[in-house]
Amino acid sequence: MPNFEMTRRVPFTAKQMFAVVAVLLNYNEILPLCEGLTVRSREEQGGDSILIATMSVGYRAIAESFTSRVTLKPDANEIAVAYLDGPFTHLDNRWRFSDVPGGSDIHFFIDYAFASRMLAVVMGAVFDKAVRRYTEAFEERARAVYGKPSAGTTVASRNGG
Repeated sequence: MPNFEMTRRVPFTAKQMFAVVAVLLNYNEILPLCEGLTVRSREEQGGDSILIATMSVGYRAIAESFTSRVTLKPDANEIAVAYLDGPFTHLDNRWRFSDVPGGSDIHFFIDYAFASRMLAVVMGAVFDKAVRRYTEAFEERARAVYGKPSAGTTVASRNGG
């Protein structure tokens, strides 16, 4: 059961980073392996948005899709992804954004396991490498959206597995 947890300091506010990650429709332009994302439904609940979304991922001749419930909590600067259906036995993904002097910290967590041993062997290392790059990919997107800030970036990470 691979899992990965990282905190990355970026020179953008928590609200700015939440906004970049919350825009699901451009993931195929931002994230490694992501070939597309379709929002199937959206419901508002007390200031939060609950979306059902299907992400298509691919690597060489392999293509898979999975569906998740994505809960966007803008007041808390948090995003939670709960797995519903696809090639995993489970997938738990959480984002939290905290303001710090000069920017914010992105707290990223993912825990997953492929249902098929064959898929785990073929895609496992590639998928693991891709998710480790997600926070960097969203920081790059923030630079494109908000411009290049003058503050530096530091990275701290913790990996389990």
